[in-house]
Amino acid sequence: SGQHRVSRGAARLLAPLGDPQKVICVGLNYHDHCREQGAKVPREPLIFSKFPSAITGPFDDIMHPQDTSELDWEVELAAVIGKRGRHIEESAALEHVLGYTVANDVSARDWQMRRNGRQWLLGKTFDTFCPLGPAIVTKEAVPDVHNLWIRCSVNGQRMQDSSTQHLIFGVPALVAWVSRFVTLVPGDVLLTGTPAGVGVFRKPPVFLKPGDEVQCEIEELGTICNRVV
Repeated sequence: SGQHRVSRGAARLLAPLGDPQKVICVGLNYHDHCREQGAKVPREPLIFSKFPSAITGPFDDIMHPQDTSELDWEVELAAVIGKRGRHIEESAALEHVLGYTVANDVSARDWQMRRNGRQWLLGKTFDTFCPLGPAIVTKEAVPDVHNLWIRCSVNGQRMQDSSTQHLIFGVPALVAWVSRFVTLVPGDVLLTGTPAGVGVFRKPPVFLKPGDEVQCEIEELGTICNRVV
């Protein structure tokens, strides 16, 4: 009716999913991201996870932990599961996807790459390390999820600028692969990987510091913007 509107500035927009059962992530899933670090293209999806407690809102602050000096950004396409399934065939995988949203797979590179036995979990799952939003866009509203530009800027400077065309494993392949190991349930979030341009592989490396502002955007899905504090 237009009679009950609240301006964006008067409301705090929360993450579209606050407490999913699983936050599943994929590493090394863009051809350009493999090239920037001299890594071989994986033969199988590289799967890791974040705890749901890492999720924060699309415009909320990212907390800079005292335990890291190597805080990095990773813009990612996230798929949201809408239908339960196990051993899902790739040809039927999109039937299990509700829609898509924008994510930032914030990473403490020292903990990811050198500490904790070089096991990735701790470096990926500090509180606020998964800004998500601004909304879930249904898959029917996205003509081709594998042909969207995907970008990240820090303090207005473009750091990542790529396309989901460069995904190594697309959404159906990832859904089918993960469902070989775990039952996917409605609300599960699947982060599909980041393109080239992250801070750790720049020469010299660039890391986030308090006061920085990170903006992640994906065509058709919208923009999230988070301040580091």
